[in-house]
Amino acid sequence: MTQPTAIVTGASRGIGRAIATELAKTHRVLATYKGRRDAAESLRDQTGCDIFQCDNASRDDRAALVAYARRTFGALDLLVNNAGMPQRERRDVLEAGEESYDEVLATNLKGPHFLTQLVARWMLETEPRRGRIIFITSISSFAASVARAEYCISKAGLSMSVSLYAQRLAAEGIGVFEIRPGVIRTDMIAAVEKQYEERIAAGLVPQRRMGEGEDVAKAVRAIADGLLDYATGQILNVDGGFHLRSL
Repeated sequence: MTQPTAIVTGASRGIGRAIATELAKTHRVLATYKGRRDAAESLRDQTGCDIFQCDNASRDDRAALVAYARRTFGALDLLVNNAGMPQRERRDVLEAGEESYDEVLATNLKGPHFLTQLVARWMLETEPRRGRIIFITSISSFAASVARAEYCISKAGLSMSVSLYAQRLAAEGIGVFEIRPGVIRTDMIAAVEKQYEERIAAGLVPQRRMGEGEDVAKAVRAIADGLLDYATGQILNVDGGFHLRSL
């Protein structure tokens, strides 16, 4: 049996690394990275993943990634849109500038949206028809943080991209899913990790613990293994219950 194939973007660290590590148990994985080649090489050495340098915001890089994957794999079973970035500086929504907005949305929204377009076209050419697509978004797609407007807007837009592609590709047999992580222990939150731990202990997260990259990877595993194939467009909240409302 041919080994299934996967692309995981932004896989050199954090959530993406955990996802690539999990998928490498069963898939041929092409893991992308932007600048940390040393981290990407250590992932390759530990898991056997192929690695490919790709700036998600670059049209040329996205095209090169898909061209390389087509040459290497022939067909693709899974795309995990994970690559993303926070704003470089937290500033009040009344003060944040357009340069930061443009940079964050190019990476977090425009990049995965148009990478998915390329991959979906490829999947539609493949016979027999196959493929699953996952977008890693965030609780910031609905939880407003006034000092992180660019990030929140990018993730909210990405949630709509999921709905659009899920609707368009459903009849073609290609499932599209959103995984919405909560507060996950990565270097992205290292500077504020202590504050989050205190807020979680005080009840911010019903399950009273911070998430780990492996928690998100397990949700990806369920989709990759076909356990949610009749649930296209589904949102998986991997957030310890943060999304729950109570009085």
